[in-house]
Amino acid sequence: MPALKKILIANRGEIACRIQRTAQALGYRTVAVFSDADADALHVQIADEAINIGPAPVQQSYLNIPAILDAARRTGADAIHPGYGFLSENAGFARACRDAGLTFIGPSPEAIELMGSKRLSKLAMLDAGVPCIKGYQGAEQDDATLSREAERIGFPLMIKASAGGGGRGMRLVHEASELLAQIRTARSEALHGFGSDELILEQALIDPRHVEVQLFGDQQGNLIYLGERDCSIQRRHQKVIEEAPCPVMTAELRQAMGEAALKAARAVNYVGAGTVEFLLDARGQFYFLEMNTRLQVEHPVTELITGLDLVAWQLHVAEGLPLPLRQEQVQLSGHAMEVRLYAEDPTQTFLPQTGRIAAWEPASQGGARIDHGLIEGQQVSPFYDPLLGKIIAHGATREEARRKLLRAVQDSVLLGLASNQRLLASLLEHPRFISGEFSTGFIPTYFADHPCLHPYVPDAEELAIAAALFYQASAQAHPAVLAGWRNNASVPLHYRIGLEDQDWPVQLNAVPGEPYRVEAAGQAFELSIIQCDGRWASLEIDGIRRRHAYRLDAGELWLFTRPGSLRLMDCTQALVSSAASASSGTLKAPMDGAIVDVLVTEGSTVSKGQLLVVLEAMKMEHPLKSGIDGVLKRLQVRVGDQVKNRQILLEVE
Repeated sequence: MPALKKILIANRGEIACRIQRTAQALGYRTVAVFSDADADALHVQIADEAINIGPAPVQQSYLNIPAILDAARRTGADAIHPGYGFLSENAGFARACRDAGLTFIGPSPEAIELMGSKRLSKLAMLDAGVPCIKGYQGAEQDDATLSREAERIGFPLMIKASAGGGGRGMRLVHEASELLAQIRTARSEALHGFGSDELILEQALIDPRHVEVQLFGDQQGNLIYLGERDCSIQRRHQKVIEEAPCPVMTAELRQAMGEAALKAARAVNYVGAGTVEFLLDARGQFYFLEMNTRLQVEHPVTELITGLDLVAWQLHVAEGLPLPLRQEQVQLSGHAMEVRLYAEDPTQTFLPQTGRIAAWEPASQGGARIDHGLIEGQQVSPFYDPLLGKIIAHGATREEARRKLLRAVQDSVLLGLASNQRLLASLLEHPRFISGEFSTGFIPTYFADHPCLHPYVPDAEELAIAAALFYQASAQAHPAVLAGWRNNASVPLHYRIGLEDQDWPVQLNAVPGEPYRVEAAGQAFELSIIQCDGRWASLEIDGIRRRHAYRLDAGELWLFTRPGSLRLMDCTQALVSSAASASSGTLKAPMDGAIVDVLVTEGSTVSKGQLLVVLEAMKMEHPLKSGIDGVLKRLQVRVGDQVKNRQILLEVE
């Protein structure tokens, strides 16, 4: 097979950047593709060449096979790397690449097709002797058949989109009365997300560990596994923290799981990078969950404990080269952990967030690896997954890796939109996580009512900092008016510092040549601004100096709080008002997105808690319900409408 020269990456964001780094380091030329929404994205800027493939919606760009193939033809690319997500597990795309004379950097279309169907892959795994969970994977998909099979399996059970992944099209059903409603939702998400509404049913294992095995195959028929990853810390079936090795792994269990993964791979003559996922119960029994025929989001933790570059391996295998190592040569060293940084608000039931990134400064101390595709000023749009990047750390021990990762999470500055940063730090600090004794039920069990899932209340020091920065900005903007005009310390300035729909009084005395004296939330501070350049403020508060990242514009302050950020407002001159919410009668969009279902009409009677509208954003469906009993007075959207965050959708009287 001829050597590759130019590789088109059919993806975006952090994975497109990560693939380009290895490809360019190995001497390959790279081509980035981008939608209208990503014209200024980082993956576009670092590529050797870049080409627009269509409008922002994924069906017209990153899922547009003819446009991607045409981009490869026009740029002279001889290979396509699909990354993960989008077309990475689309057998039709792999086949189209082959038919166009392009090298698809991944397994065969036949392997993708079989393993991409949870239904067909489970049948194949049963034939191959791989342990599987009791369930239904038949072709009959009508409600009556699924209901009958659900009764046979017993509750609780899982509904899963056969073509799905990432938690979409997946529902846990506790009793028969919930079944049909959950089937409807799973089907809808599956159809919108994957183009197929085929489902399977499986007995639900309560609180197992989620453990996956990284494997690799070459075109000579060699197959090896590169250890395992524990991905049990999940939220809505989406992984949040991954680590390698698994904290409860033994040499015997690792070998048994590795050999089972190789059985699965041999059943489809697997070539390239792949992952076989298992559920591991408390007795040490494991069961096949699915196989991902691509590079995983969490591949960096395997890279850090093996010292290998899995993207480099993918490229070499695609060129027909044999695997560089035999199974007995694979060495695991130390421990690695990764967290996923999402644009979502845990205090609003993890609603995806959109908006402009005002500041992004990943942690630079401690040797953490940060894979991302972010640049300051870019817009996070509603069209794509809310994953912003990954923060990864390696240590000689699990505790060292955890400690390094916690610091990197706490020190990575992200301002401009809400993220899950505070949640990530809280997870890493939880005693149960530190002990390594956890399961997939960890977040529901220990974080159901955790403070990081409730609206944040700024503390006295944060309010004091905000007032000082607002005052400083005013003094710099109007030096002749404000500089030194307060010569009587007994006459303070009165601020009201707001967050969302709340605000708090702050009192600030400014005397030339002296520290500010600030009172907030019943506490008094002496505060000096040592340096302040619009990006970082060096402050001394009661004799202790610290640096805070911030951005301030027109009465709006984004303040980094280590970890996480606050959007604080100077409400001193503002009239007190309350925003419309679901509990009034005005239903607003919680984020940018598309209306995929409207279940009511004007004039109809609705009750509190009734489902009114379904909004799709960042690949997930979000049910929007009435906050009051009443009559639908005004309906302002219909199916297919694109709506903006806080846009009024309807009013109930």
